[in-house]
Amino acid sequence: MTPTIEFQGQRIEPQAFQKRYLRTAGALRAAGVGPGDVIALMMRNSPLTLELMLAARWIGAQWCPVNWHFKTDEVSFILSDSGAKVFVADADLLNGLPGLRLDGVRAWVACGAEPSDAADTPALLPSWQAYRDATAPLDAPASPPRGAMFYTSGTTGRPKGIRRAAANPEQAARGLEVMRHVLGLEPGMRALLSAPMYHSAPNSYSIGVALESAQLFIEERFDAERTLRLIEQHRITHAYLVPTMYVRLLRLPEAVRRRHDLSSMRFVASTGSPCPPDVKRAMIEWWGPVIHEAYGSSELGYMTRLDSAEALRKPGSAGRPLPGVTLAILDDDGRPLPQGQAGLIYVHQPAFADFSYVGNDAARQRMERAGLKTLGDVGYLDEDGFLYIVDRAADMVISGGVNIYPAEIEAVLQAMPGVADCAVFGIPDAEFGEALAAAVQLHENAQADAAGVREFLKSRLADYKVPKVVAFHAQMPREDTGKIFKRKLREPYWAGLTRRI
Repeated sequence: MTPTIEFQGQRIEPQAFQKRYLRTAGALRAAGVGPGDVIALMMRNSPLTLELMLAARWIGAQWCPVNWHFKTDEVSFILSDSGAKVFVADADLLNGLPGLRLDGVRAWVACGAEPSDAADTPALLPSWQAYRDATAPLDAPASPPRGAMFYTSGTTGRPKGIRRAAANPEQAARGLEVMRHVLGLEPGMRALLSAPMYHSAPNSYSIGVALESAQLFIEERFDAERTLRLIEQHRITHAYLVPTMYVRLLRLPEAVRRRHDLSSMRFVASTGSPCPPDVKRAMIEWWGPVIHEAYGSSELGYMTRLDSAEALRKPGSAGRPLPGVTLAILDDDGRPLPQGQAGLIYVHQPAFADFSYVGNDAARQRMERAGLKTLGDVGYLDEDGFLYIVDRAADMVISGGVNIYPAEIEAVLQAMPGVADCAVFGIPDAEFGEALAAAVQLHENAQADAAGVREFLKSRLADYKVPKVVAFHAQMPREDTGKIFKRKLREPYWAGLTRRI
């Protein structure tokens, strides 16, 4: 693991970066972190973020990326639920968390590239870099890796932490081969990453590039025109992008798009959310046959892959199962369904170690049937074995590549004074794929408006969980069981569109 890192015009050579993350591994050990323990990281994309992740991986600990949009209550829950022994966060992000309690966790502030920035740290929290630099590098072999502990948005109001078992050597090797296949990882690659590392796929992408001892250009955030400049200037060969980024690239003026030489690009990986066929076709026509898509999840790993030629031949498909993956379409009773008939997607990916949900083993058990597991997605296989995802049995919404479960938002909205009932669901959005809408029923004589609903939620949840549309209903449509009939609320927004997600 000796990558070359490029960040904000500065270059960190492989030996220097390796020395840094081994020193960080020593600092984590000195802080009491060992195999199976968790460190929580609320940090923007930077070499320091990758350094901490690689150090945790080296000592067999898990790193828990915390979404930097989260508010105090959301961060408090993850720190407590994950059992994190160490918490490192960027200074400005900590300053945006009033009232955050750090009981039971050793906390440091990441105050920039150098310890000299310590004057900018929040009061009472020490500098992580100063602590790291006062510790000797770890002189011990690597432990079996456990990977990251990602938190999925909760189906019942709270997110669930994914705790993965330690991978045996065979699984570690097979997992790396899967990542190479799906993400295009290879020695000598010059890779660009601007998607946030708190998401699982960008996170694994950065680790994968490091494992290849390749060159990684880390960007704090995505900028469409800057992306084109970087590709041309540094002859970038690989990148991780998501459909929302494709849309923003395609919106650039034609003169700007033609100005840049992109001929060095060999592989663009995209996961996390389905890419509309017309967007993908436009990207392939512009960049060439370098666009690749994969279907996967934090729990189950990567399951299918689709290259550019297949995308043009099978528009809308999520690809064919990866080698070694078992994929079946089953009905509600667990019976296999014929080609072309939609049902629940069940998979087994043996290249990744098994997992559990922190404090919620029942949820983990409910997703499994005869050794296969489902996330609740609905799809079908065509005559050539290509998977098409048509709907979600669960309510999950994917907006800009971010998984959002409406139940978490509904649980907060139910507590708003005057709200008798509510439902949150996904609606189409040209840029993000899906956006959130909320249907609200008020108590008799209660008053509220859309701005008030949004403000109530914004003070309690990350901004991306606040619905774009708020509609009020005198009575909610309900099924015979009394459950809100979300499909009837959702259908008018999707009318006339060929896709349902």
